[in-house]
Amino acid sequence: MSLARIPPTESADSRESAESGESAESVYDRIRLRQWRRGQARSAGVERRDLLRLFATAAAGPLAAAAPGIARAASPAPASPKAPAAPVAAPGIVKPLPSDVFTIRGTNAETNFAALRTTGPHTPVSHFFVRNHTVTPRIDAAAWTLTIWGSGLRGGAVDFGYDELRALPSVTRTAFIECAGNGRSYYATQQNQQVSGTAWTLGAIGVGRWRGVRLAEVLRRAGLSPDAVDILPRGLDDEVISEGTNLGRVRRPLPVAKALDDVLLAYELNGEPLPPDHGYPVRLIVPSWVGIANIKWLGDIEVSAEPLYSPWNTTLYRLFGAGYPPEGSAPLTRQTLKSAFELADGATVAAHRPQVLTGRSWSGGAPVRSVEISTDGGTRWRRARLHDTPRRSSWVRWSAEWTPGGPGPAVLLARATDSSGRVQPEVAVHNTQGYLFDAVVRHRVTVV
Repeated sequence: MSLARIPPTESADSRESAESGESAESVYDRIRLRQWRRGQARSAGVERRDLLRLFATAAAGPLAAAAPGIARAASPAPASPKAPAAPVAAPGIVKPLPSDVFTIRGTNAETNFAALRTTGPHTPVSHFFVRNHTVTPRIDAAAWTLTIWGSGLRGGAVDFGYDELRALPSVTRTAFIECAGNGRSYYATQQNQQVSGTAWTLGAIGVGRWRGVRLAEVLRRAGLSPDAVDILPRGLDDEVISEGTNLGRVRRPLPVAKALDDVLLAYELNGEPLPPDHGYPVRLIVPSWVGIANIKWLGDIEVSAEPLYSPWNTTLYRLFGAGYPPEGSAPLTRQTLKSAFELADGATVAAHRPQVLTGRSWSGGAPVRSVEISTDGGTRWRRARLHDTPRRSSWVRWSAEWTPGGPGPAVLLARATDSSGRVQPEVAVHNTQGYLFDAVVRHRVTVV
């Protein structure tokens, strides 16, 4: 993937990065971070002074940082997980949320990973997690239009209706969507480190079969200019309020190069029109990138000839903490490497009886190459059997046989390696907002 229109002042950075083998996405992130600090990037829809104030709050750490909107009341991840209640609904979510499938977390619904054991490689809509910043809007597709506009077009704004989009050449892709904070609770429960935000375990992910039109096709028909550098999709959900500042509707810029690569304007999930909670009538699918990039309920897309920033890549969805520069990391792009057992945490298993342990592993960087498991807390490891062909932007299901010994507590571990050679570490690098947890999770069970 090549970068589009890197400013001349950054050309030396680009040449150096190309020589070192740094990815185009990393170059883009680093350049945009520098432009933001210098005031060279436009803050789309929010005053720069307000973003700087929120930026300072985020950099101050978990006691000061807060998630936006309704979710801003979420407490830091608890020191020990609580048994999920059995609510019948969450604020603003439309679909049923049975307690054996979901755990309600504020305006969100996390999939209980054990509930995936009987499902295939694609997550059924009935089991697909929901991440809402506010509430699910109800949109009439017949009255809906997608507006493409901005200084990066050759002409004026162009509108596409729902039927017009569906009439364009379509593609179908399998891709996961995963919240950047998936696994956040383990910073507290496993590493004893405080973080802010929704206390997800590992169920803020789903793999779907998405059908739609390539964003590149729509941008070409709208008159994409060679001067375009950033694409800013925006949703139609309610405006988000954080720290007394109206951040507007959820939006997050993409580099033109990514937009023209593999991004999809999706209108179907698993062969059916998108459900309301998952972006109906049209949403963005940005394979392998953090969930926030996959904007739901699309209303418009700005195509800009100048760099853009929004709260969702300045104060939010960046890494702050002792292991990062004072101004934070570059905005998050690709997801990380994880593994999960399809077994409830704290489950009981029968002693001396053969068990088949199952689970899933995935990576935003490269296809998963292998998975190892340990049933004795990490003393011994052995290969699990993979049941899917490893593919980028999806997960692999795996299994391993285990005959527990005598009664007592046991710790199960699963550790994935992807085709780039990356291996899940024992400890995740801490950041104050709890993003991108990638360490091996200690899954506790009791043998009886």
